[in-house]
Amino acid sequence: MVERKKVLLVEDDPEINKLLSLILTKSGLDTIVAYSGTEGLLQLQNHTFDLMLLDLMLPGKSGEEVIKQVREESSIPIIVISAKVDIDSKVHVLKMGADDYITKPFDQKEVMARVEVQLRKSSTPSSRTPVQVWRGLTIHPEKRSVSLNDKILQLTNAEFDILSLFVSHPERAFSKREIYERIWKGTYVGDDNTISVHVSNIRKKIAEVTSDEYIKTVWGVGFMLV
Repeated sequence: MVERKKVLLVEDDPEINKLLSLILTKSGLDTIVAYSGTEGLLQLQNHTFDLMLLDLMLPGKSGEEVIKQVREESSIPIIVISAKVDIDSKVHVLKMGADDYITKPFDQKEVMARVEVQLRKSSTPSSRTPVQVWRGLTIHPEKRSVSLNDKILQLTNAEFDILSLFVSHPERAFSKREIYERIWKGTYVGDDNTISVHVSNIRKKIAEVTSDEYIKTVWGVGFMLV
């Protein structure tokens, strides 16, 4: 029997909480709900989850506080669902470690498409997938782990996938559109800084280990591993 994926839904609006819970459950996912940031963190302490859907404006601890605390000890995929539509808010939570961002009001099919992408990423790949190596960077696909000069890099799901893509094709420039469509498996609808923020996060984590440049910006194109 295939084990059902478990999702933590943290949303304080009862109607939205109920709707999202129904969407997830109808898609065959086990769902535990929380109505505050504090309750969400408590559920994370008591259960193991494959994904978290998180509102930002929550009682108790805010969504931003939840992301910060979770990222100190876990790489669980986090999808933010928020009424905040400005780019600054989106960039801020992506920099903090969120993997994706959906604005309210949302389309139910879009929610499930993005959930499925994150769950697919976090599923354990075949052990036959070879280890990837480039200039001290070592990627273990079966463990979804990355080390640089034997030091582990704590990457989010999105960061791991972007870096894996680059290491699979070193010294090849990728446009933001190509990165988005390869990793998120959706249609790229314009530059909203999502890719740039994730790449910036990867650079910062690499810089904590070495001063060597690994990701180069190719102006007018995108990014490449060097």
